[in-house]
Amino acid sequence: MQIQGYFDLRFEAVRDAFAALFEHTQTRGAAVCVQIAGETVVDLWAGVADNAGELPWHGDTLVNLFSCTKTFTAVAALQLVAEGKLQLEGPIAEVWPEFAANGKSRITLRQLLCHRAGLPALRQPLPPEALYDWNAMTAALAAEQPWWTPGEAQGYAAMTYGWLVGEVIRRVDGAEPGAAIVARTATPLGLDFHIGLDDEEFQRVAYLTRAKNDFGDAAAQRLFKVLMSDPASLSARAFNNPPSIMNSGNKPEWRRMAQPAANGHGNARSLAGFYSGLLQGRLLDAAVLDEMRREHSAGEDLTLLSQTRFGLGCWLDQPEVANATFAMGPRAFGHPGAGGSIGFADPDRDLAFGFVTNTLGPYVLMDPRAQALARSVAECIG
Repeated sequence: MQIQGYFDLRFEAVRDAFAALFEHTQTRGAAVCVQIAGETVVDLWAGVADNAGELPWHGDTLVNLFSCTKTFTAVAALQLVAEGKLQLEGPIAEVWPEFAANGKSRITLRQLLCHRAGLPALRQPLPPEALYDWNAMTAALAAEQPWWTPGEAQGYAAMTYGWLVGEVIRRVDGAEPGAAIVARTATPLGLDFHIGLDDEEFQRVAYLTRAKNDFGDAAAQRLFKVLMSDPASLSARAFNNPPSIMNSGNKPEWRRMAQPAANGHGNARSLAGFYSGLLQGRLLDAAVLDEMRREHSAGEDLTLLSQTRFGLGCWLDQPEVANATFAMGPRAFGHPGAGGSIGFADPDRDLAFGFVTNTLGPYVLMDPRAQALARSVAECIG
């Protein structure tokens, strides 16, 4: 496998670890980028970007980042807090009156951002096309009753996060949520990142495939069993209602829509650049960033059926949990995306990391491919 790109000679072992992904896993295409103090020390890509295996992965190949998108969305919301246009403790219903229905009048932005609002799923079955109808999804969430008393438990809002936080941003910012988030996060940093992709960019997008006969770890198997055996469960409804969620990633309508929880498109550079921007104070001031990466919720996750630990719109490291660590410093924060892509920062090393792939693994928390690369980076730094 020919590895393209650049690496500082101190990080030759990372290049070797990246090459090993193509030799020892089913990875078809991927990229990794590492920045230290804003300087790029690793920027590598390899493999194929199309389903037929004929189109090589390029330096500007885009891929669906799935939930890596959520931190961009949270940062846009926190910018509105810093501007005095939103309050973390303010009820969402103050800016979205319909949201107060069915016991939600006191749910706060803080609870939405750290997955404690009780709205990870919708009970009423929705048709597949509802996925692409912003008004239908936000109306359904405004009418929904929380699955638990808000603030008393945590459950990862895999998809609903995008409509919930996105609608708050739309009502306060005035722009459509995808455009607002990109303008506030990617544009100031010059990042190749999109929420709601233009058709002319489709040719740059890597086709998503799934790893074959890989059932993941115990956490992945536990969640998969519930998704298959209990369609009425919170977990199943979070991922399968609307039923088009899990099988739409390559569809044009998925790429076009703006779903700020799950369909941002970018690459390893844009993830690393985003977290560099956060560390440099270019998106949030130090006090707001500290609040974002402070622990807000930790424990058993009612959606993912695993231990999770959240800041505001980001995952926090769980160093003692093998499948839930960023594999670097204990103060690392960031966000994985379904299938293996991940972006995070390690503030103790002033380091930003991005990894993307078009070969989706089954893991619920961290993907071992990204963890192996992060460990290699840490070892190179010493």
